[in-house]
Amino acid sequence: MCNSTIKKILLENKQFDHIAKSQNKKLIICLGLLGDFDSFEYVQSLMQKWDELLELKIDLLVLAIGTEESKRKFCSYTGLPSNKLSVFQNCKIHKQLRLCYGLKLPIGNLNNLILMCLGVNSPGTLAEVLRGYIGDKRSSRIFNEDDEISLFKLIKFKGKVFDSLGDKNCMRPFELASLRLLNMIEVFKYWNIYMFDHNFLTNRSATFLLDHNLDLIYQYKSNSLLTYSETMSNPLSFLKNKN
Repeated sequence: MCNSTIKKILLENKQFDHIAKSQNKKLIICLGLLGDFDSFEYVQSLMQKWDELLELKIDLLVLAIGTEESKRKFCSYTGLPSNKLSVFQNCKIHKQLRLCYGLKLPIGNLNNLILMCLGVNSPGTLAEVLRGYIGDKRSSRIFNEDDEISLFKLIKFKGKVFDSLGDKNCMRPFELASLRLLNMIEVFKYWNIYMFDHNFLTNRSATFLLDHNLDLIYQYKSNSLLTYSETMSNPLSFLKNKN
């Protein structure tokens, strides 16, 4: 189902001609709202592996719910090249791909999002939140020693602070939690831009890896908050496993 659907989406939209006609493999990331925590974190993981994508000759296309304004903000913040991101002000593609809508109780979308943050109908979310605080020896470090981190412009420190909390060759305690806090500050600062339509607050993401013929090699659909990969310790491990 998804193989024919994602192929149809790429072939029927002229804006995707450049990637559809490429002889490289294609990594298609379908995000929810650009202001979603997963959207920021997933793209930040992609940027850390940018050289690897080039080395493996994999073309990237990120699809997301957003506006041109939120796209500019998002790309400026994450460093994602704007030509790799296409935004839509609806969830038509999500519906075509039958992606998860998230929790939809009749209590308002913001309340549903809050409940998902607490793990309601969102398996794995609390464990992932905990991982952000305790660290993960299977994950790569996030901040370099000289990286400057500023929280609310009140607390400023350099990445080397995390070295005192754990092995500097892996993800240290509080390191991921700090990144998530920085992302949250960015979202709250420009909430009306990133979260322009609350109808999509709980929409989840998906990952598709295609060969040069647009045949599906790998797919993963998230059904929970902060679980944008089936291997969160190494979100892009499938790239080498499927190469």
